[in-house]
Amino acid sequence: MTDLHSPEIQLIRFRRRVYFAGAVVLVCFSLLFARFFWLQVVRHDYYATRAEDNRIALLPVTPNRGLILDRNGEVLARNYSAYTLEIQPSRVSNLEHTIDELAKLVNIEARDRKRFRKLMEESRNFDTLPIRTRLTDEEVARFIGQRYRFPGVEVRARLFRQYPNTELASHVLGYMGRINRRDAARIDEAGVADNYRGTDHIGKAGLEQFYEDELHGVTGFEQVEVTAAGRAVRVLSHTAPQNGNNLRLTLDAGLQRVVEQAFGERRGALVAIEPSTGGVLALVSKPTFDPNLFVDGIDAANWEALNTSADHPLLNRAIYSAYPPGSTFKPFMALGALTAGKRTPSFAIADPGHFEYGGHLFRDDKVGGHGSVDMHKSIVVSCNTYYYRLAADWGIDGIAGFMSQMGLGSRTGIDIEGESTGVLPSPEWKKKRFKRPEQQKWYAGETISVGIGQGYNAYTMMQMAQAVAILANDGVVFKPHLVKQIENVRTGASRQVEPKPVRTVDLKPEHIAVIKQAMVDVNKAGTGARAFAGAPYVAAGKTGTAQAFSLRGAQYRGGKLAEKLRDHALFVAFAPADDPKIALAVIVENAGFGAQSAAPIARQVFDYYLLGNKPAGPAPEDSDATDSE
Repeated sequence: MTDLHSPEIQLIRFRRRVYFAGAVVLVCFSLLFARFFWLQVVRHDYYATRAEDNRIALLPVTPNRGLILDRNGEVLARNYSAYTLEIQPSRVSNLEHTIDELAKLVNIEARDRKRFRKLMEESRNFDTLPIRTRLTDEEVARFIGQRYRFPGVEVRARLFRQYPNTELASHVLGYMGRINRRDAARIDEAGVADNYRGTDHIGKAGLEQFYEDELHGVTGFEQVEVTAAGRAVRVLSHTAPQNGNNLRLTLDAGLQRVVEQAFGERRGALVAIEPSTGGVLALVSKPTFDPNLFVDGIDAANWEALNTSADHPLLNRAIYSAYPPGSTFKPFMALGALTAGKRTPSFAIADPGHFEYGGHLFRDDKVGGHGSVDMHKSIVVSCNTYYYRLAADWGIDGIAGFMSQMGLGSRTGIDIEGESTGVLPSPEWKKKRFKRPEQQKWYAGETISVGIGQGYNAYTMMQMAQAVAILANDGVVFKPHLVKQIENVRTGASRQVEPKPVRTVDLKPEHIAVIKQAMVDVNKAGTGARAFAGAPYVAAGKTGTAQAFSLRGAQYRGGKLAEKLRDHALFVAFAPADDPKIALAVIVENAGFGAQSAAPIARQVFDYYLLGNKPAGPAPEDSDATDSE
């Protein structure tokens, strides 16, 4: 019988165990060596790159946004640096608790919380969002001392946009806002996502939006060596950002102030153009707004106030809102009739105070009429009957064809977004506008109202100002523009926006002279005479009144109507009449007669621009002024 406890058997068993353990160790070491070989030899380049990436962080360096200056060098939009307290929601487990704890260190108001929630809805979860901006040095120090308690929260130095004149030219400048999902998608589609790394804001409206590519600049980068905890040790390399280009405008900030002050609390719009270049000297939409409200992300209370206001302060009335031109349309009707051979300057009618067409009576504002009326008198006294008859003789196709040459009913191409086309009525337009066949038919009676600037007529003040500038410039058409030159701050070079004639309307000098002289006499002896009494320069103009709603044959009694139903007051003009330096169109909403409310604003504009006279307050309303329209 074999002894299991014999030394020989135990030695054999021990050797087997040693061999087995050795084999296991050998296999393990072989696996470790194979893995080591795979990592260190086969995948060396890949992991070396990963290690280098962990050691080196590539940080974006945001460029300074370009400045916006008026034609005389006054700064209208600039930048400033401030500390912000920012939270990355994806790294914070209990957001409300974190904000409550932060509020013990830094003043966080209810509006800050509301704005933060609004930004969260518009942004991606991994974005860092500001809970407080413009921290004081003391607030920064208090947070830094407790920073370890708040993972996902940090203080950053940011550049912010500032509009030092608050509401001045707000519809021209536009505003900046945080990049939302829609903006990010648009940036990705344009292939410029890398250039927006580290950038939180983008132009949302006005020049800030239209010239975003010029103003933004080129983002720079820093290679920074960091520890395993992510703390920067040293800068390895630096690629400097290229600051955005500055915009120098055609706009005159002083003139813009005069216009905005002249309106006072009234609603409306004014556009003033330099006829010889197309440069926009003033572009005003009232009421205005403060673009600084949008820089940090507008809070709910201010957004609600702006968005629900009955006066619609965010609406750019100068380029978007289209109004009936009223009697300011008459000089263009007269010029077109001369050009088309439908009238001569001496052709006169006997005005009985009305015009009958198709069994309908179209009335003049002056009971009993104006007597014998030729073209000159028709403009000076603003005789409706003359233009009722002219429209009937000329026809809608002829009217629409000429007015389109004057730029009415089409976008001017000004360099800000949001311009509307307005409405130049014609049979073709009506077919596109209405769906039912009975609505699409053009009736001859509709042409009669078009002739006095009513009916379907609707144009922006930008279009009206351009039309006046074309007349003042003897038919030469320039594209309206707001930017005069683009300045490269690095090289000092500048690109001029060269004014070039777009086209020329075929007008005879003798015809232009007839219309200009009649418009001069409007301000000497006609409906604009009271507003321009004593002016040391000669200005040409035309007053207008446009209905805000149809009277349906009733007599207009402005004092008995609700304010929103009263007529709009309009005025178009240029000066000096013999060598025009400025042409404008102005509307004051629901203000009655053009001579009463709109012409006094134009007088203040001309007095400032031509004489340097600064008005003491808003343009007064002439309570005794009337229009014969």
